[in-house]
Amino acid sequence: MKRPAIAISSAALATVAAASWATVRAFRRRRRNGSARLALTLPVHSAWWREHATREGELLYVAIGDSAAQGIGASKPHRGYVGAIAKHLRKATGTTVRVINLSVSGARLRETLETQAPKLAKLTPDLITVSVGANDIADFDAARFDREFRELADALPPHAIVADLPCFFFGESERRVRIANGIVHRVAREHGFALAPLYRVTRRQGVTRVALNQASADFFHPNDRGYRVWTSAFLPLIDRAAVTLPRQAQAAG
Repeated sequence: MKRPAIAISSAALATVAAASWATVRAFRRRRRNGSARLALTLPVHSAWWREHATREGELLYVAIGDSAAQGIGASKPHRGYVGAIAKHLRKATGTTVRVINLSVSGARLRETLETQAPKLAKLTPDLITVSVGANDIADFDAARFDREFRELADALPPHAIVADLPCFFFGESERRVRIANGIVHRVAREHGFALAPLYRVTRRQGVTRVALNQASADFFHPNDRGYRVWTSAFLPLIDRAAVTLPRQAQAAG
């Protein structure tokens, strides 16, 4: 009587394994298709930010970053965290805000130093946010990350708001993120930068909520909900800066 039971159990396990593999394949296919769809939005977002950079404003907000600063994954470019910060700043200060988004999708620290830092040197921002480094995690080297992040920090004004890296939740990538964030925190303290706790607010959401409610089509970039979580890491620091910004703009004028 035991043999049929064993046979049934083996068949059940085979069925479960087949179903699991089918689920994995479906997930990979959806992620691949989602990545392809999001790739089509890269030039759209970039063009949107370039056009809006020409608009005048009493305050100048400059963003340094990668695809997240571009708002990739959001339903509209301005629904990423940079657009949300600009909207909040306008409301908090009662002034107009010009946004120059220097971010580049896919940028690592090295590309940020080569393409964004030189442009920043020609600007005098009233507010600047920096969120970059996540693209360095795939090929992470702690010594290089430390060296390049310090070089970027030297190029930033003292009132820069710098975010640490978001939570990756699992495995080697998460371990690397924690090492990278140790560097970010240390350098931010040395330079006196305000630190936006992006890691803490994303980790607090939990992997299930992020995957089901806050991830975009590629299951990596945030969607509109996810970017609201990202924005929450910055807003207390934006509110603190907003207290003096209108007076600074008037003095400059």
